[in-house]
Amino acid sequence: MSVNSYKEDEQLAGGNKLNILRRLLSYLLSYKKEIVFVLFIMAFCVMVSLVNPLLMEEAVDKYISVGNMQGLLRLVLFAAALNLLFIGGIKLRMYIMAKVCNSILVSIRQDLYSHIQTLDLQFFDSRPTGKILARIIGDVNSLKDVLSNFVTTLIPDFVTVLAVAAIMFAKNPALAAASLCSLPFMIIFIWLIEFYSHKKWQDFRKKSSNLNAFIHEDMSGMRIIQSFSAEEETSQTFDGLLEEHRTSFISAVRLADGMGSVIDLSWGVGFAALYFAGLRILEPGQVSIGTFIAFGSYIGMFWHPIMNLSNFYNQIITNIAAAERVFEILDTEAAITDAPQVTEIPPIKGQVAFSHVSFSYDGNVEVLKDVSFQIKPGETIALVGPTGAGKTTIVNLISRFYDVQKGVVSIDGHDVKTVSIESLRRQMGIMTQDNFLFTGSIKDNIRYGKLDATDEEIIDAAKAVHAHDFICKLEKGYDTVLSERGGGLSAGQKQLLAFARTMVSKPNILILDEATSSIDTQTELLVQEGIDALLRGRTSFVIAHRLSTIQKADRIFVIDKGGIQEEGTARELIAKKGAYYKLHSAQMMM
Repeated sequence: MSVNSYKEDEQLAGGNKLNILRRLLSYLLSYKKEIVFVLFIMAFCVMVSLVNPLLMEEAVDKYISVGNMQGLLRLVLFAAALNLLFIGGIKLRMYIMAKVCNSILVSIRQDLYSHIQTLDLQFFDSRPTGKILARIIGDVNSLKDVLSNFVTTLIPDFVTVLAVAAIMFAKNPALAAASLCSLPFMIIFIWLIEFYSHKKWQDFRKKSSNLNAFIHEDMSGMRIIQSFSAEEETSQTFDGLLEEHRTSFISAVRLADGMGSVIDLSWGVGFAALYFAGLRILEPGQVSIGTFIAFGSYIGMFWHPIMNLSNFYNQIITNIAAAERVFEILDTEAAITDAPQVTEIPPIKGQVAFSHVSFSYDGNVEVLKDVSFQIKPGETIALVGPTGAGKTTIVNLISRFYDVQKGVVSIDGHDVKTVSIESLRRQMGIMTQDNFLFTGSIKDNIRYGKLDATDEEIIDAAKAVHAHDFICKLEKGYDTVLSERGGGLSAGQKQLLAFARTMVSKPNILILDEATSSIDTQTELLVQEGIDALLRGRTSFVIAHRLSTIQKADRIFVIDKGGIQEEGTARELIAKKGAYYKLHSAQMMM
């Protein structure tokens, strides 16, 4: 696999950065009391910082210059007490905002995860799992500093800058104008840096997503990589993606770091202009030494918040790309949703009908073309045919993982689009050839089919599909903890557990998609009794390549060329000597 295979970056709609920031900050509204308290603390801290240079001015002009040590001592003690409260306020502010921001990140991540679970399969078909993980974990984490610093940096520092400028102009307009002479040039340079920096950080986020997607897929497919001795090729691909990630980061950081240099230069020019104006332009006696010292402090108090604000602005343009990626998923609407005023489907009896159904995954090539059939309650229907003929598509439409473009799919006379998805799927049991098992105990994996199942129901389900014996031979039996995807179990054992999980759910409609593909012939004979018990009394759809497993089906549909080519029992279809007869003969010869 090449680096280019992972270069297909997500296309973001983008949008107004101010609207994205406003939407992000709206999460703060859930913590109004905490935010108001923090703002109160920050107002006190800003007041102390503004008063400190005035205290210094008073100390020099009213006490030190005249030798009033007693008055100076009282002023120093007052200033010390005030600044101790200042330090305590800063610590308390940091503690409160850390709790608030962590709570908000949890809320955003919960919103994102909950929304992703409502999205249809087309969303997951079009995105690697690693890229979705990058948004849930990395991109959400990147939002913490923006949320925190909006309260602790943007508001107090913005107020500080305005207050300092007002005090400076009130005390001496000439010195104030000289001190801030470089401000217009700084604003122009920062705007230029921001214009190009946002694109750089967007690119970095995309490269991070590509790298994350590759690592996730690589770890998941390690068995295949080692089986084909492809370690060197995958290492080269990883190195290429890692180099792109590194280069994009350096490019973004290099541009962002220019912001600090511009402010440092502006700060230095402001100091130089202050001393030049004080020593060369203004006449002696117009400015006291205390005022001059106070102005020196105020220049630092003006430019230091500017530096903080620029860093915050840098965080915004750095992390707004992450916010865009998070909200892009939150704004993605599921293609399969409940219609307005949807109703719950009553207990399903099992009558299934397709009426002139046509379906295409991409909107161009039709997988199914004008398909119609009627299934009676309790019938077992087998679907056979070549790969890609549309067998799985039919069962996906029944369970409404996709919606038809033309025609109607109905269950018990109810169009599946008019009933709630939850009430429909709750009464269906779906078992695919990908027998996914979760990390956890065997008991919990079986109980996943029915969350309120008792231990007795779980054991009965396992016995019905002949999984009980091998489970009991494990060291901890039903309490044996499985690793990711059931590591340590054979493919057949995983499939038996998946059968038990489906059995315990007691579905009204059962779908078995290549459900016995990983079971050996001997095990298949054992589990066939369990399958027969599972099929009995409920409408079932069985997709199978092994024709031996569907001989007892009430009807067999031969699917090919977008429709049903043949229909009948196994004996009837063999007698016709058509497509099914050819499939059967080929397997018999093998």
